[in-house]
Amino acid sequence: MAAELDGRRPESRIFLAAPVSLAELEAHFAGQIEDEEVVEWDDAAGAVLARRRRRLGALVLADAPLRDPDPAAVSAALLGAVAREGVGALPWSEGARRLRERLAFLHRLDPARWPDVSDDALAASLVEWLTPYLQGARRREDLQRADLAAALLALLPWQQRAALDEMAPTHVTVPTGSHIRVDYSDPDSPVLAVRLQEMFGLAETPRIARGAVPLTLHLLSPAQRPVQVTRDLAGFWRGSYFDVRKDLRGRYPKHYWPDDPLQAEPTRRVKKG
Repeated sequence: MAAELDGRRPESRIFLAAPVSLAELEAHFAGQIEDEEVVEWDDAAGAVLARRRRRLGALVLADAPLRDPDPAAVSAALLGAVAREGVGALPWSEGARRLRERLAFLHRLDPARWPDVSDDALAASLVEWLTPYLQGARRREDLQRADLAAALLALLPWQQRAALDEMAPTHVTVPTGSHIRVDYSDPDSPVLAVRLQEMFGLAETPRIARGAVPLTLHLLSPAQRPVQVTRDLAGFWRGSYFDVRKDLRGRYPKHYWPDDPLQAEPTRRVKKG
């Protein structure tokens, strides 16, 4: 204990001091000593750390690991770290990301019925939707085990779960029988990227959301490069197809480029016309 200092800040020189034992502190200041359990996120460790401490004001008398911290406190500390880093920093798997994009499309289509899964909305309800999927998690790498797709699906009542694939299908079948994935990364304009030759014979643009929304078609060359972007397939066949056909016949002469695409057989393969 320091009895005399020179009074200079921030670090004073001690002129007179005497040692004080822990037992003496506990005897004389028993009413001011507090026991506390500290459960908090540690950025350096990338984990929730739990400690049991005894304090006399700012003086820490004892500090030891807390072996069985309250799971709710651990979850709160971990969620606090997630909130600071942002929902976008969560380890979204490819499947979870695509599901989130489909839900974002449906929310844009009908916000009263479908949940908002934007970063802001998910951050505001983090405790409700993510907590059940963090059981036992304490470290940053534990988040990799969190089933974020299941957490998103849990936001939907069973009627909406049943309607999800009908309203926002993951894939669409084209005339060749190929199942082509729909890209929902732009919720205003879901995209179907498909080789032009696989669409021969189809008169109308494929639609989703029970026919309410036409897909934006990225019609691809045999080399998988877009040659036309349209939401009006019938208009494309009647008009600009013939300019596109002329160009493609020059670049891909072994492929099939029919005069009448609506009467032609769709194909995935090279087919000489």
